[in-house]
Amino acid sequence: MTTPDLERWRLVLGTPAEPSMGGLTAEAADRDQALDWLYGRDPELARRGVRRGGGGGSGEPSRSDDRTGGDGPSALTPVDWLDAVHRLFPKETIERLERDAVERYEINEIVTDPAVLERVQPDQALLRAVLRTKHLMNPEVLALARRIVEAVVRELMEKLATEVREAFHGTRTRRPSRVKNARNFDFHGTVRANLAHYRPDERRLYIERPRFVSRTRRHVEQWQMILLVDQSGSMVGSVIHAAVTAACLWGLPGLRTHLVAFDTSVVDLTSDVTDPAELLMKVQLGGGTDIARAVSYGAGLVDNPRRAIVAVISDFYEGGDPERLVREVKALVEQGTQVLGLAALDEDANPSYDRNMGQRLADVGAHVGAMTPGQLAQFVAERIGR
Repeated sequence: MTTPDLERWRLVLGTPAEPSMGGLTAEAADRDQALDWLYGRDPELARRGVRRGGGGGSGEPSRSDDRTGGDGPSALTPVDWLDAVHRLFPKETIERLERDAVERYEINEIVTDPAVLERVQPDQALLRAVLRTKHLMNPEVLALARRIVEAVVRELMEKLATEVREAFHGTRTRRPSRVKNARNFDFHGTVRANLAHYRPDERRLYIERPRFVSRTRRHVEQWQMILLVDQSGSMVGSVIHAAVTAACLWGLPGLRTHLVAFDTSVVDLTSDVTDPAELLMKVQLGGGTDIARAVSYGAGLVDNPRRAIVAVISDFYEGGDPERLVREVKALVEQGTQVLGLAALDEDANPSYDRNMGQRLADVGAHVGAMTPGQLAQFVAERIGR
């Protein structure tokens, strides 16, 4: 196992330094591959006889002109590379890598060649890349990128809208129903109604009369749903899903939705909630994080504390005042507001956040964890349907 300093120097010096400095961890090997994809094309390396790495720190050198074929990992595409560097490097490094890609190595297809965007299948990875680099695009490419954003958002909307409709379909009652489906199955009622068919010798209950319950839509008091979304560079996936979730929740009976993005400043995007594609094009990813300021702003939007849900979507690495953040959340909880701390999810959908801060917020009464957009809709539906 290499020390952090040795590993850093190994990344700087490249594969030829591996015999003396040791191998790389899996994450460092990914960094090495991303750096080699960009800087390995420098013609000065060939003139100096420096050989490129074999694809992510494997230790097997390759010829400087050997960019295709072989049994190694498939070559990164510009979209893959953009997604990788934003996952693997800090903000300052990302800005340098993007600038070098466009200016030093003129990898223009990333931000200036519409043909690349036309060929690539719109998906969430491409959407993340567009949102991260839209500030580098010329107007022609920006217009094409907007269509990609709209296509991916439309697909997400169709999927999530179904989950939201199911969550808000209605609350279960104890009244019998003739509508037989799994969601309405009455387990306890079915057991009681079929006890006469229990076979002690087999230890088995035979069901002859399954029971189901009905659902009803009842009048509920107006609730507020206030989504506070961290728009720092690592949170791009959460920003996308928050925008789509807010659009799906917008206009539901009994619910008034707000969407607020923040880094070190706070931007209220509620007026754009009905058009999540346009909203995402306005988001400015990057910068620091002042969660306390955002929570304070959200608290100012609350009309009826006992009919409000404030959801903070962040990795909870507070760049502002941690003590103020805890105080702001505690004050919301004490006035009767439901506070959700929704952790960022990593590339494998695992929670990735500052667990120490998460525990501190949980200790003052916040619900802290990870939820998919569908689970968030279910949580909201259960609260306002009580």
